[in-house]
Amino acid sequence: MHAIANQSNYKMKINNDKAKEIREDFPIFKRRIHGKPLVYLDNAATTQKPICVIEAIKNFYTNENANIHRGVYTLSEEATVKYDKAHSAAGELINAYDDEIVFTRNTTESINLLSYSLPSILNKKRKDIVLTEMEHHSNLVPWQQLAKRMNMKLKFIKVKDDLTLDYEDAEKLITDNTAILSFTHISNAIGSVNDENLLVKLGKKNGAITIMDAAQSVPNMPIDVKSLSADFVAFSAHKMIGPTGLGVLYGRKNFLENMDPFNFGGDMISSVSYTNAQWNKVPEKFEAGTQNISGAIGFNEAVKYLQKIGMNNICTWEKELKEYALENLKKLKNIKLFSPAGKCGAIISFEMGKIHAHDVASLLSDENICIRGGHHCAMPLMHKLGVAGTSRASLYFYNTFEDIDKLCESLKKVDGVFSGVFR
Repeated sequence: MHAIANQSNYKMKINNDKAKEIREDFPIFKRRIHGKPLVYLDNAATTQKPICVIEAIKNFYTNENANIHRGVYTLSEEATVKYDKAHSAAGELINAYDDEIVFTRNTTESINLLSYSLPSILNKKRKDIVLTEMEHHSNLVPWQQLAKRMNMKLKFIKVKDDLTLDYEDAEKLITDNTAILSFTHISNAIGSVNDENLLVKLGKKNGAITIMDAAQSVPNMPIDVKSLSADFVAFSAHKMIGPTGLGVLYGRKNFLENMDPFNFGGDMISSVSYTNAQWNKVPEKFEAGTQNISGAIGFNEAVKYLQKIGMNNICTWEKELKEYALENLKKLKNIKLFSPAGKCGAIISFEMGKIHAHDVASLLSDENICIRGGHHCAMPLMHKLGVAGTSRASLYFYNTFEDIDKLCESLKKVDGVFSGVFR
């Protein structure tokens, strides 16, 4: 019996025992490597999948496989209904309408889509694109390329010494010359949570188009795009117990309707001649070619699962886990934490003296503990911090206090291995 899928009253306060029960829904936690149970702490990179998601994808390919929006036969009609339901589920999760939800391959493609499609609605007199110094490469390089194509200028809101964003600097940089403000809600590298409402208000006040990279926030906390009022929000299914290969782009309907698409062919066209074409309605307008149908069906199940647990419950449990982790990590020798002041996401970045982050991750792997070591696709931020990279443990609602205990005990072993090398 699955811990969540077979309960009638789903929303519950998560505690350590409940987290252990939830893990029963995730087949991968039954696997042993080196004879040891899995301690998975790389959730910022991708999350594990519950059996309901896996079975939904398997069932589609076993019993329902057909293309969508084109066939009038039963299989196609069933696939279309399920695919469209996934748009509704994504919209319901963040309080958006179905026709404000566009499916892409991932957050990266969502932002690239914007970098190619936004110029069609930009005020060409505005020349500034404002980002933060803590952006993932996916919310940096697309804008670099746009700036080069359109002779625009990138500006970066500073990160302070306490690893929080400098909002005074933001007020200076976001002006009536700002065309685009694009920012991460939660840093994937250090866990800083940026004040999304303040940043969006600054952008709106100055007439900029506002974009939020929510790859690390939508999976972990309630997000309401109507109260937030950002023009665009991007996130990925695989970081929220869904399948890989499916991204979500929320956009204001009037913007989506007026933007030019950047990918052409297939169902994004309503009519075509040898010399011209008319675009379909949103979201089909931005979903060219055969889509990740099975991924959307699996994502629908993932969203339902998260809603049954409750996003507030997920956020609360992750906060308890992180507090427990920080408390215990601070007791270890040679640990330098990169943990921002105030509110922060379920991401813990740290250094172990002179031990390279890759060595830390490799030795932890011997204990079947999965963390990430490196620059976390945030090389400019790492350079600013004066490090080549960090070790990163990232938490999710199926993690437990015991996972943290095993991490800390194994880090002591790592320190012991290198004690004669560096000291």
